[in-house]
Amino acid sequence: MAANVLTTAHRSSWATDDVEAFRQTVARFIEKEMVPRQASWRRQHRPDPEAWTAAGAVGMLLPDVPEDYGGGGGSFAHQAIVSEELARAGVPFGASLQSIVAHYLLAYATEEQRLRWLPPMARGELVAAIAMTEPEAGSDLQGLRTTARREGDEYVLNGSKTFITNAAGAGLVCVAARTKASGPAFRGISLFALETKDRPGYRVGLPLEKVGMHEVDTCELSFQDVRVPAAHLLGGAEGRGLGQMLERLSYERLTVAIAAVATAERAVDLTTRHVKARQAFGKPLLELQNTRFVLAECLTEARVGRVFLDHCIERFIAGTLDDTTTAMAKYWLTERQFRTVDACVQMHGGYGYMTDYPIARLWADTRALRIYAGANEVTKELIACSL
Repeated sequence: MAANVLTTAHRSSWATDDVEAFRQTVARFIEKEMVPRQASWRRQHRPDPEAWTAAGAVGMLLPDVPEDYGGGGGSFAHQAIVSEELARAGVPFGASLQSIVAHYLLAYATEEQRLRWLPPMARGELVAAIAMTEPEAGSDLQGLRTTARREGDEYVLNGSKTFITNAAGAGLVCVAARTKASGPAFRGISLFALETKDRPGYRVGLPLEKVGMHEVDTCELSFQDVRVPAAHLLGGAEGRGLGQMLERLSYERLTVAIAAVATAERAVDLTTRHVKARQAFGKPLLELQNTRFVLAECLTEARVGRVFLDHCIERFIAGTLDDTTTAMAKYWLTERQFRTVDACVQMHGGYGYMTDYPIARLWADTRALRIYAGANEVTKELIACSL
């Protein structure tokens, strides 16, 4: 994949030679095996099942999970590469979500459960999803209504979830449910690892019609007296779910920030190529002062975003990244990314509104980043709480 002006002029300090070698492997795989199949994935609203096992074979799944559990044994830098290269190629794919679920299991599952679920997840034989959002509860996790009632050695799940990525093919779903009907809301939520195969009462709806990201499936889930072993309660005790979700959100928010910066860089690169080739008023668009100035602003914001992101990744790897800074990264980088992409669409003129052009699909795909992992209004509230 051809490098652009942003990536050739800057090398992230966390990107060691080993990490860069991994980048080349991932980039080649995406370009050869994923990009040619995108149109088909968009039509069917999900990737082919074989894409998961192929991605697992090259180490794209769970690259920062220990080798003892089938992962790549790398650091978060390796996961950052996967998120970056998928965004840079403009290929929506649930690999980052697979890693997010894996880290819930690493933190809260038993050793037996880790050995049962993580290796097939790393190989792409087991696809995972996380079910938090409900029709009446999104960023407000305390508003969850799905219930889990204890009956002997099992819990019985009832409720519904929506906007669940990877849902159509998920064999393992991390479900947030209310285990206490009364008392403080934050003490009544628990997380369960639900194996979905041949599970009575578990239903997956048809893929939702999204504005963008048509390559990945996003569905509604319903639970009608779904039984899950009590041993699959993550963390071993009821009422810890909200705290567990908040602890893991930093990982998720940072992966969203990574995608935002890589997307902004790609938009600048696509647009630079376009304005050099496109003629207007007898000369290339790039020779018009407004075009140059707008691109200069986009280029600068993408570079500033990259430097801030690198700082966050370095601190995350070192274990020193705080929740407030993570929220800042998710909020600020996704806002600037969307502003950059929108400006780049404008510079494409009418072509920027045609889905045959990558910039149009990029605009539609990345609008969701300001909503994912807690809407930006929520992240600003978290930042304000630190004042």
